[in-house]
Amino acid sequence: MPKRVLTTESGAPVADNQNSATAGVGGPILLQDQHLLEKLARFNRERIPERVVHARGSGAYGYFEVTDDVTGFTHADFLNTVGKRTELFARFSTVADSLGGADAVRDPRGFAVKFYTEEGNYDLVGNNTPVFFIKDPLKFPDFIHTQKRDPFTGKQEPENVWDFWAHSPEVTHQVTWLMGDRGIPASYRHMNGFGSHTYQWTNEAGEAFFVKYHFKTNQGIRCLSTEQAQELAGKDPNSHQTDLVQAIERGVNPSWTLYVQVMPAAEAAEYRFNPFDLTKVWPHADYPLQRVGRMVLDRNPDNVFAEVEQAAFSPNNFVPGIGPSPDKMLQGRLFAYADAHRYRLGVNHTQLAVNAPKATVADNYGRDGLMATNAYGRARKNYEPNSFDGPVETGRPLAAPLAVSGYTGTHEAPAHTKDDDFFQAGELYRLMSEDEKQRLVANIAGGLSQVSRDDIVEKAVAHFHAADQDYGKRVEEAVRALRED
Repeated sequence: MPKRVLTTESGAPVADNQNSATAGVGGPILLQDQHLLEKLARFNRERIPERVVHARGSGAYGYFEVTDDVTGFTHADFLNTVGKRTELFARFSTVADSLGGADAVRDPRGFAVKFYTEEGNYDLVGNNTPVFFIKDPLKFPDFIHTQKRDPFTGKQEPENVWDFWAHSPEVTHQVTWLMGDRGIPASYRHMNGFGSHTYQWTNEAGEAFFVKYHFKTNQGIRCLSTEQAQELAGKDPNSHQTDLVQAIERGVNPSWTLYVQVMPAAEAAEYRFNPFDLTKVWPHADYPLQRVGRMVLDRNPDNVFAEVEQAAFSPNNFVPGIGPSPDKMLQGRLFAYADAHRYRLGVNHTQLAVNAPKATVADNYGRDGLMATNAYGRARKNYEPNSFDGPVETGRPLAAPLAVSGYTGTHEAPAHTKDDDFFQAGELYRLMSEDEKQRLVANIAGGLSQVSRDDIVEKAVAHFHAADQDYGKRVEEAVRALRED
């Protein structure tokens, strides 16, 4: 069988891939060596800007299979038939660290799923926690700056983290999650996933519902203690990547069961707290979990850069029957995610194989730009409306309209009877066993005790007192003991 011929980018055969062209034996390299220049220039450009958040991640392909009838809540095509399967790509990630960070760290995990549906790609972008630190996207850049490297010291600073948290009481619930036993998953396979935000489903009759997504791992929850994580991060910084790749290669395909909580849209306004507040969960006693289907990952990417690094998830990629809610953090992300991809990957990132629709074809009037591959023939017009059989609008909204009223301006969220920042953190604390409480307090105190200013410590401790008096007392005593050592 003849060997394949090595070529340049333009397809010309390469005569010598071991020696550069020189001016005589031992002489200087010639500018005319096209193969050398092309090879070095491409090498210089192998890396693109890493994600500002969620830089370090792993991904895999698989499918979603509907197991229960949810057509009473949504007319989304990929959810309309029990037994129906839809191809998908999932990406898991840490949030704060850079691409070179370790997997086994105390940090939320991104949990993003791209469903390649027959009505277009649906991107569900969430985390492994049901809540988040803040409720308004205006605070997001400031929050992330506290999690990243300090511009002077060049490293992550506990003082920055706790100073911001001390000034932001809404973080108390998420901090309790993060510093608890589930703060460091043992692997991506052994953690739950959540849509976190509130989304809207609309059924065939036009009835609107608000929903929250819950992906429950079928492998069981496994987590690491702080000490175990520190040891593992030193031994194998790629521990989560290693685990996911090897499991799928062995045929041990990880899976999750998807459940949703469903709230009739009419109930949202009178609910006891703001149901669109990302720092709060909906109690299951009010809105029980309803099973939808299962997600299975069964194929590793062939090229991590092309398919994981270049995977672009945007929460504004909806399909008919699914839409946004008034969740302010979600509203901010509808812009921010797509804009981040346009910066990192270019305006035509949706044409990359991992991001392009698979069960349908993208057909619109977007043209040109860097790395455009949709070079249609001369019969295809780039404007609408036209008289040349171009694609036309359907006239059917993807989801039900959201009612709005009042005056424009910067407004705080509408007040509900239980809209405080602490009661759910206290409820979570009181659910913990004594051992879990001790580990939670130790994890919080370990970071907070490194803060130099007393006023920052006092503000932060006050949040835990407000959540639960025992919680606050233990944190205060543990921090004092560590600072006195």
